[in-house]
Amino acid sequence: MVKIKSLDTIYSVNTPEGIHLTLSPAGPMPRMLAWFIDVLIRFVIYTITFIALAFLGASGMGLAFIITFLVEWFYPVYFELFKKGQTPGKKSLNLHVVQDNGCPVTPSASMIRNLLRFVDFLPLLYGFGLTSMLMNKRFQRLGDLVASTVVLYKEKPLKENLIDTKTDNSPIAPPMRLQIEEQQTILQFQQRQQSLSAARAEELASLSGLLVKDAKEGEKAAYLKRLGDWIAGKQ
Repeated sequence: MVKIKSLDTIYSVNTPEGIHLTLSPAGPMPRMLAWFIDVLIRFVIYTITFIALAFLGASGMGLAFIITFLVEWFYPVYFELFKKGQTPGKKSLNLHVVQDNGCPVTPSASMIRNLLRFVDFLPLLYGFGLTSMLMNKRFQRLGDLVASTVVLYKEKPLKENLIDTKTDNSPIAPPMRLQIEEQQTILQFQQRQQSLSAARAEELASLSGLLVKDAKEGEKAAYLKRLGDWIAGKQ
C-alpha cells in the first residue's frame, strides 16, 4: 500500500461554529520580510513626523516622540483589528494574524502579542522569537504562544492554477485501495491546491509516489485533483 505523506506544516481545527478548517502557518522567512516592510513604513512615518514638528522646538520634539511611541506599539494592533489581521507588510506577503483556532484575532490577544515583542526581540534582532518559532510546528513566537495567535497564509486563488478546460478533468477512481487517512490527505491537497503555485502543487503531488505513476509529467497535481473529485463523490 502506498503511503502518502502529510503536507507541509498544515493543521486542522474545528471552529466554535463547527466548521472544519485546514490552516497553513507562515514560517520565519516570510514573516521576517513582512516585518521588514512594516519597519520601513514606520520609519517613513517617524521621519515625516520629526521633520513636520521640528519647527516647534522642544515641545515639537516631545510631541514627535509621543507619536513615535504610539505608532511603534499600536501600528500593528490597529491593522490586526481593523484590517482583517493584516499589516501592510503582511498583506504584501499574503499573511494574516488569527487566533490559533482559526477565529479572528481578539483585541486582548493583539495587544498581548504586540506588547511582548520586546521579549521576542531579545537578546538581539528577535533571537528569542526566532528560537521559539523554530521549536514549534505552528511557527509561533513567544507573543503568539501567550496570546494563542498564529500567522497564517491567507487563502488566495492563483490565476496560474486555473483549470485548462481543454484537458480531461473528469473524476477518476484511484488505481489502488486507499485508507481513510490517505483519502483525507488527497482531499486536503485538493483544498490547498488553489493557494499553491503550479510548480509547488506539482512538487507536492509527486510525493504520492505510486499513486500518480500513471499521470503524465507535469500533470500529477491535476491527476490528484481528479482522484479527489472521485473520493468526494463528484460526477
